[in-house]
Amino acid sequence: MSRFIGEGVVLSDKMDKTRVVRIEEYKLHTKIKKYVKKTKKFKIHDEQNESKVGDVVQFISCRPISKEKSFRLLKIVQRYVGLGEEI
Repeated sequence: MSRFIGEGVVLSDKMDKTRVVRIEEYKLHTKIKKYVKKTKKFKIHDEQNESKVGDVVQFISCRPISKEKSFRLLKIVQRYVGLGEEI
């Protein structure tokens, strides 16, 4: 069984131990021959609540944790540094 490893941006961290992550990919449309942006949202399990909104994270598929969660956090690739925040 192969595992899916994805990388995306955290959209929401309002739930306890759950993050909503968005993946964007560009696919070539077969008829119009243009690249179209496709987005998909995943709910991932974050045990330590360490990722925040705007972080780029990597996640991996696992056994179903709840009705909608079948992915867990692998690592935080890049932290989000917004205006007015210090590293």
